[in-house]
Amino acid sequence: EDILEDLGTGGASYYGPNLKGNRTASGEVFDPTELTAAHRTLPMGSKVKVTHKGKSVVVRINDRGPFHGNRVIDLSTAAAKQIGLFRAGTGTVHLQLVNG
Repeated sequence: EDILEDLGTGGASYYGPNLKGNRTASGEVFDPTELTAAHRTLPMGSKVKVTHKGKSVVVRINDRGPFHGNRVIDLSTAAAKQIGLFRAGTGTVHLQLVNG
């Protein structure tokens, strides 16, 4: 994927499976098995490469948040598992806006 912009580093967490079926800010239904995430300001549909301890995943922004703490992104359960963030619950990630 082509990196369009470096968005820096910050805290990440993930949505628990208890939110499955809830509507996201984009209007779609949250599915914890999809590679999606919430970000405060990026346009809906943006693709973001999230890197944690050398593992990366590309997620699609479909919700707004996180709104508490110093976190910059909330990942779906599937995305958190792919980069090894699931067991810890939270961690520091590096974000890059990517093309397509």
